[in-house]
This record gives sequence, structure tokens and C-alpha cells, in this order.
Amino acid sequence: MSGSNSFTATSPRSATAPNRNSHKSTLLKVVILGDGGVGKSCLMNRFVSNHFDEHSFHTIGVEFLNKDIEINGEAYTLQIWDTAGQERFKTLRTPFYRGSDICLLTYAIDDRTSFRNLALWRSEFLYYADVQEGSLFPFIVVGNKVDVAESEKQITTEEARAWCAENGNPPLVETSAKNATNVEAAFGAAVAAWAKLEARLERPIVEDTIDLSKQHSPQRTSCCMPLSSAE
Repeated sequence: MSGSNSFTATSPRSATAPNRNSHKSTLLKVVILGDGGVGKSCLMNRFVSNHFDEHSFHTIGVEFLNKDIEINGEAYTLQIWDTAGQERFKTLRTPFYRGSDICLLTYAIDDRTSFRNLALWRSEFLYYADVQEGSLFPFIVVGNKVDVAESEKQITTEEARAWCAENGNPPLVETSAKNATNVEAAFGAAVAAWAKLEARLERPIVEDTIDLSKQHSPQRTSCCMPLSSAE
């Protein structure tokens, strides 16, 4: 996450409640995807309640928690959806993809199979969230379990960066839910990516002839846009 983004986490509250600056929070739906066992539930629980359970069980279906944060003076309420990674739960998790604002693609640094499957998770999300392939969408790639011994690491930072460069160049954050390394930074980077794309969507399109009837509606829509759109 860029050093220019200030990040503050606060206790859970209503998405419509005013923050200390009397501004209302923006509600963002965040979906965490990845193979079973990569630590999706642990990441969510570490971020929301600063709790880590080394013996937590695999998620069955989906679970969600809310967390309020503040970035660059703007208040956000993150509705974080933790999804089951096993194939047998696919029909339970995919209906919850639609309407998502942000997607965290998660792998474990000590599990090469989970890294290889990032492309499958990305494709599944695009299909069931009804996001057009080739559109810009706020994906974040999270490499969890950075705390493991060097001898156990199977994915290097350089390899993960290369994957990102070939898949839309989403931000990469390496985390440890166990010792809290970069967990807040990952969610902060996710919101910053959403805000950057949202600002781009709201910027008027400059053409040779300006048609005022084509101006965007002031209401927020799903945060994605075709790659071919002009800035």
C-alpha cells in the first residue's frame, strides 16, 4: 500500500452511522477467495477482531463480518465475506459474488497449488459476479503465511509480482494472519484501489465533442469499467 494512504481501523458500527467528522460511511462488499486452508478466515478475523485461532476449521459455505475503517479522511464500512474454498461448496458461495466491490485473491506462500489456482478463482469470480472479462475491477492478490520458515516457502515475491503483471496488475500484499503482518495493509490497499477506480469512473470522459447527456449518474455503481475506455 502506498505510503500516502493513511489507514485507521475502528470498532464495528452501522454503515449509515456518521463518523467523527460527521460523514457517512461508504459500504463496500469485500469477497475473500482462495483454496481451502490458505487462511482466509484467519485473515478476516485478524483484521476485524485482531484474533487468531491456529486451530480454526474450514469455512462451510460463507460467513461475513463488518469492519469500519478510515482512509485518507474517508470513512468506509467493509462487509467482508469469507467463502469456503472447497469445490463441493461452490454452489453455496457463488451466489454471494454478485454486487461485490472488491475481491481478495488469496494463496498461501507455502502452497504452490493454491498459487496456481488464483487464475481459476479469478475466472470464477468474474463469471458469477457478472463482471465482463477485460474490465477493470479492484482485485487484490494476498500471499498469506509469510511467517513460515524460508525452507517452507514455495512462492517468491518476484514470482507473485510476475503473475500480477500478467493478470491486470493488481496490488500484491504478503501477509501473516498469525502474527498480523500486513493484514491491515492488505485491506487498506483494497479500499485504496477501489477509491482510485471509483474516481476514474466519475471523471468525465473527454472527447472531441462533449455530449452532456452522456454524463455519469452521481449514484455509485459497480466499480468496473472496460479496459478500452478513455481516462
